[in-house]
Parts: sequence; C-alpha cells; structure tokens
Amino acid sequence: MNVLWVFAHPEQASLSGSLRDEGVQALVEAGHEVRMSDLYAMKWKAVVDRDDFPEETSPQLRVTTASRRAYEAGTLSADIRGEQEKLAWADLVVLQFPLWWYSMPAILKGWVDRVFVKGFAYGVTDPSDGRTLRYGEGTLAGKRALVVLTAGSQEPAFGPRGINGQLDLALFPLLHGTLWYTGMSILPPVAVYGADRVSAEDHAAAVSLVRSKVLSAEQDAPLPYRSQNGGDYDGDLVLRGSLAPGLSGLGVHYHPGA
Repeated sequence: MNVLWVFAHPEQASLSGSLRDEGVQALVEAGHEVRMSDLYAMKWKAVVDRDDFPEETSPQLRVTTASRRAYEAGTLSADIRGEQEKLAWADLVVLQFPLWWYSMPAILKGWVDRVFVKGFAYGVTDPSDGRTLRYGEGTLAGKRALVVLTAGSQEPAFGPRGINGQLDLALFPLLHGTLWYTGMSILPPVAVYGADRVSAEDHAAAVSLVRSKVLSAEQDAPLPYRSQNGGDYDGDLVLRGSLAPGLSGLGVHYHPGA
C-alpha cells in the first residue's frame, strides 16, 4: 500500500509528532511505502494566489478557471504539482492535525485549497453521460482517507450527546464535504482525546491506537455515506422523501443501519 501522510502540527517534539513517527514506523515495518508532507517543516504556502499558475497572465480569469487551465497545461507551481503527484500515487491518505476550533489548522486548509484544484480533484464529468462526478465518484475514487487528530477535550464530550458534537459529524465538512466529495472512501476518524494532559499510560494507549488503525486501514469499513449519483438524491441534490422520512440533519446522509 502506498501511503501519503500529511502532517500539520507546528511542533515536531509534540504528542502529534510522536504519534506520526509511530504510525509511519508501523506502516514501514509492515512493508508499506510512505511519503510524508510535513507542512510546517515544508513552510507550505497556505494562500491561493496568482503565483500558483504563473503562465496564466490574464487578471480577468477567475482563479478556478486559471488554476484548471494551469493544471491541464502542467504549469501549476512546482510545490502544488509535487503534492498532486503524491496524491495520485497514494492508495491511502492520512491527514494528521490538532483539532483547532473544531477544524484543521489553516496550513492544512491551505494545502487542500491549493492542491485540490478544479480538474484534478473536482469539476470532473462522466464523458458518457455528462454527470458530475463527486460525493463518492471522481478522480480520487478508489483511494482511502484516514483522519488522525488530537483534541484537548475528553472523549464523552464528542459522543452522540456531547457538547462538542459527535466527532464524525463535527468533522462533516472535511470528511464528507472535501474527502468524500472528491471520491475518496473515508475511514472513521481516529482521535486522541485529552491531548494536553497525557500520562505515560495514556501515551502508550494512543500509540497502540494509531499503529493499529493505520495497519488496518486497508480492511476497515469506510463511513457509509450515500453517493450523489446512486439514486438517493433528486435533481436538486436533496435526499428523496422516501429515505429517512421525517428526519433531517447531517445523519441522513449515511445509509440506514450504519
């Protein structure tokens, strides 16, 4: 298995850093190949600007149009092309970050903004019928994605009735709106809770959790999201009334029984 590990934490000597090292070591020992994108170490530029597509000189072009043209022409900036090559190579994409304000750090959001350009990760249609390929289909279909995060809160607060919201629903914009949107199959997120007060025993448990989850990523069942073009949504992309009747909210986008 080819694994791209995208790491977004400013401190190498952190709990996150040690969990990354343990996870990568476990994968390598099991015979998998790992490539690393350590965004802070790379000094990754997080803002989309015209320097990303230097050959597109017309300021009248929308950014999405200019970036797509540059992608198709192979003239995107070298750092973006390098990350796209890693993504194309990978079977599994691990996104690791500390949970900041219920989301990922800005540097990782900037990685997504700059790398997942139109034509590469979205904006693709089926040539046979013109359907837009997204939410379970698309150029990144067939790949798996695993989110590994650290959170200061304790686990119960991220439970079904916890004040922070159930973790997979709190992360819905990333898991469903970004990763599933581009076609990847999304594994249940792995979280290390109480990350600001971890004992030696807690650390050992966290290491064991991360190692086991990355090693089982090929076999674990992904989150059972509904696909856009599987018949569950109408022409306005609204869930059909016969499905999950009387219910609303993010949970309706899971298949029943999940």
